[in-house]
Order: sequence, then structure tokens, then C-alpha cells
Amino acid sequence: MKAKDAIKRIGILTGGGDCPGLNAVIRAVVKTAIFKYGLEVMGFLEGYLGMIKNMTRKLEALDASGILHQGGTILGTSNRDNPFRFPTIVRGKKIFRDVSDQAIRNLKRNKVDALIAVGGDGSLTIAHQFFQKGVPVVGIPKTIDNDLWGTDVTFGFDTALQTAMEAIDKIQTTAASHHRVMVVEVMGRYAGWIALEAGLAGGGDVILIPEIPYDIEKVCEVVRERHRYGRRSSIVVVAEGAAPKKGEIVVHKLVEDSTDPVRLGGIGYRVGNEIEKKTGLETRVTVLGHIQRGGSPTVFDRVLATRLGSKAVDLVMQGRFGKMVCLRGLKIEDIDLKKVQGDQRKVLPNGDLVMTARSIGVSFGV
Repeated sequence: MKAKDAIKRIGILTGGGDCPGLNAVIRAVVKTAIFKYGLEVMGFLEGYLGMIKNMTRKLEALDASGILHQGGTILGTSNRDNPFRFPTIVRGKKIFRDVSDQAIRNLKRNKVDALIAVGGDGSLTIAHQFFQKGVPVVGIPKTIDNDLWGTDVTFGFDTALQTAMEAIDKIQTTAASHHRVMVVEVMGRYAGWIALEAGLAGGGDVILIPEIPYDIEKVCEVVRERHRYGRRSSIVVVAEGAAPKKGEIVVHKLVEDSTDPVRLGGIGYRVGNEIEKKTGLETRVTVLGHIQRGGSPTVFDRVLATRLGSKAVDLVMQGRFGKMVCLRGLKIEDIDLKKVQGDQRKVLPNGDLVMTARSIGVSFGV
């Protein structure tokens, strides 16, 4: 691994799905590298595709100015371009090739001495694979799902929560006005953090999450009971990865060349249709979708992203590669990238948040 004095230029890329706070972390990396250590910074565009195809942008201090509040990422991102399984058309047929050596050659061509990879589980798995091939890498965790193992919170999550809660607040008023059951489908894939916390903060009556398989009859019982005692509207918050007991998650489509090929979506409509059919009450469905990924990051996400970005540069200069920066309690620490692989941070069915929700009458459909 490169010694501190050998580090002159670092690279940075943002991979996987976008989320609020990515520009804040880019800003922190660039400014820490330049002002604290006198380094040069090279950005790779469109995630790992930039490494594969040598698409770069040199980042100066001015490039990092005025982007703290912006959603998205000035570098662009992609969740389809895995250098270790890159789709290529040969004689009209799609095949997958390992082009990681080509990506490493492009790092060397750009005189990049160390790489900072910002991403979720898929992107950080790729980062660890590059580390195993000798690339000096430090990872920064991001995902709105908050499901990345090894850190208490990921940046992007708090902003997504705020967006989801505000949507539920607005849906509450129209639900009450029309005396309807309103189903709100939120993101979260295989972890129910957004549904749980946004549902709790937004006053959801039923919250369905992947970690607690639901019984639709129990959901309908809650809706009927509320209607009987005069509450003629109900809010049901559903995580996209929720599934009934003895049932399967609803898959919208499969994207073969993605680092995460399964695209979820549709559980909200399934739940809404079943509620209306079984209760006879008018039910409407709102799918928040990618609106949860956009917008200006909250104070919490701006500060967390800044702390993580700055710490990642410190690790580079300390020669501590193969690490992921993380939040543990109130402190920014680090963990081996290899420990992040394979596990997800999920809601505990008997954890504090779930028990709090149950204590105030929230149903999980069981």
C-alpha cells in the first residue's frame, strides 16, 4: 500500500442509486484533500463506468463550492456497470466480462494513488473486490434505505424520511376529507426503516415492513374497527419489500446487468385492492417512488456526509485502506470493507421502535 508521502492524487466516484447528500460528501472529500493535505482530486463520472471507460473530471475547490445543498451528484452515478461483470455485446449476444484490469489501468493512467468509493452494498462490494486486487480503496456508505451493515445511519436516509413523512402528512388531510383508506408505498427494499420511521412520524395506522410478514385479514380488521368507532379514514404505510405470510414480495421487473437486478414495486396496489375488496371502503394508493431520492439534504445528512467525506480522506492519508467510514453512536469510525459484505441492517421485529409503535396502537398486520 502507498505511504502517505506517495499520495498526490486521489480519485472519487459515486455508485449505485442517487440520494441526497452525495454532493455534500464530494464537497467534503475535495475540500479536505485540497485544503488539509494539498492533494489533487480526480472524479470518475457515472460511477464505475467512469473507471471502465476513462471518463473523468478534475475537481478543484471551486467545483466543490455551492453544491452542499444540491441533491443528486455532480459526478453522475450508475447501478448497472460492475467492472467485474460488465455487459458486452458479442456477435449480437450479450455476455458478461471482467474488465476490472481495464478499470485499474485507467486509475494508473490518471495517476490516481487511492480511490474513495461512495455507494451502497453493491458499490462497496465492488470496492472491496478492487481492494483485493491491490487498489488502495476507502469506502463511504450511502443509501436512503439505511440497510447497510456496519454503520448506525447512512446519509440520505434522514432526507428520504422527511420527504416520506411530509407526503403522509398531506395524504392525511385528503384521507380525512373523503373518508378513504389511503395506502402509501415507500422505498426500502428488504429493510423497513423508511416505512417504520416515516409511518411512525406521520401517524400511520398500519405499517407493513419486510421484517414482519403481514396477514391482510388483520390489516382489514384494523381498518374496519377504526371505521366502527368513527375514524372513517385510515393510513396504511407499506414498504416496497413487504410481503404477506406465506407470500412473496412483489417484483416489478428484473434488470439483468444491474448490481442489484431485482426492482420491487406494486405491493401498495396489491394491499390497496385487497383492503377495498374485503372491507368495501374506498381505498386509494400513492407510490412515492424516486421522489424519496431527490431534493436538498437535511441538516443531519449534510453534516453526516461532510464528516464521513473528511474522515475518508484522513484514512487515505493514514494508509488505512480496505476500510469503510461509519457512524457509531456519535463518533465517526471505520470498519473493514470485508465485514460489510453479505449482511444487511434490518429492523428488529421486537426492537425499540417497533415496540413503541405497537404501544400507541400501530398495527403491523399480525
